[in-house]
Amino acid sequence: MIKTNVMRQLDQAQIPYKAIEYEVDDNNLAGEHVAELIGMPPEQVFKTLVAKGEKKGYVVFCIPVNTELNLKKAATVIGDKKIEMLPVKELLPTTGYIRGGCSPIGMKKKFPTYMDETAILFDEITVSAGVRGCQLCIPRDHLISYIEAKLCEIAE
Repeated sequence: MIKTNVMRQLDQAQIPYKAIEYEVDDNNLAGEHVAELIGMPPEQVFKTLVAKGEKKGYVVFCIPVNTELNLKKAATVIGDKKIEMLPVKELLPTTGYIRGGCSPIGMKKKFPTYMDETAILFDEITVSAGVRGCQLCIPRDHLISYIEAKLCEIAE
C-alpha cells in the first residue's frame, strides 16, 4: 500500500488509523457501494463534500454515505443565506482531491469543516484516504479534533 498525504499527516499527528483498501470500478464511486466493499455500515462511512457559501466561501461537510446534504440546514449552520455544491471540475484545483477520493484531511487550504452529528453514534468512522480505493478508519474524537469539525445536523 502506498502512503497517501492523508496517512502521512495522521502519522505525524500520532493519530491511529486503519487503512482499508478496495477495488475501484466504475460502479463504486457510490458511497454505499464503498461501504459494502469495505464491510462497514453506510452510516459509519463518511463522504466529504465541498460547497461554496454566498458570503462565507468554501466549506467542507462530512456526512454518512447513505445520506444527502441538506443545503438549507448547511447554509444555516455556516451562517449564510445560500450555498451550492462545488462543481466537480473545481474540486481538484480547490482541494487537491478528485471526486471519489476527497478527504477532509490535508486539503490545499484549511476550510471550515462540519460533520453530521450522527458521527457521535460511532467510536470510529471512515473517511477517504485521499485517493479512490482506500478508506481510513479513524477514532471519531481524534478525527473531529484534528480537522476541527463542528458537529451539527446537516444530512437527511
